[in-house]
Amino acid sequence: MNKFSVIMTVFDNGMELEEHLKDFLTQDYAEGYEVIVVDESSTDNSDDVLKLHMQQYPQLYKTFIPKPYRNISRRKLALTIGIKAAKNEWVIISDIHSFPPSEAWLSELSENIDKTSDLYLGYFTKKGTKLNAYEDVEMAEKVIMKAERLRADGHKGSRMRIRRGKYDFIVVKRDKAHDAMKFFEKKIGLWQLIGIRLGLLFS
Repeated sequence: MNKFSVIMTVFDNGMELEEHLKDFLTQDYAEGYEVIVVDESSTDNSDDVLKLHMQQYPQLYKTFIPKPYRNISRRKLALTIGIKAAKNEWVIISDIHSFPPSEAWLSELSENIDKTSDLYLGYFTKKGTKLNAYEDVEMAEKVIMKAERLRADGHKGSRMRIRRGKYDFIVVKRDKAHDAMKFFEKKIGLWQLIGIRLGLLFS
């Protein structure tokens, strides 16, 4: 069985943490897992919510980005901190707005991933969780680039759609996680973006 470290970053997401953090922490997964939340110097009650949950769930860990660093690629820095803190072989980069649909989420992931692929992009659908496997991290570059470029209109509200290149989570080997992060802020030209969209449309 596989062991997972779920990593997410938050900024002023106290309400969402109260509503959905438990969905990550109540997984029926005998192999064990950890959830690492990196707070990007929230100004709301996020820290209080995290402390309260930590009293009940020993698999929850929290860390933070000091305020002076908030404007220096804070998402990438936050994920770097989270990945560095991760103890397990597989890292799941997730989002508090894209929460697991059931307590069997990690069990389903474990049954459907293997060591032949370095990275998987995960999508929550009406039929369950869908995974797209990538033999190596570079093969997922275009999808990650497009999804992260449009992150602002995809991670809140409606779930991210496969055809738009918007995944709900990434599952990646821990030693490859930093390689995947380099695509998050990579600049994309107009024609390259059009090419990515067409590639996703006909994939």
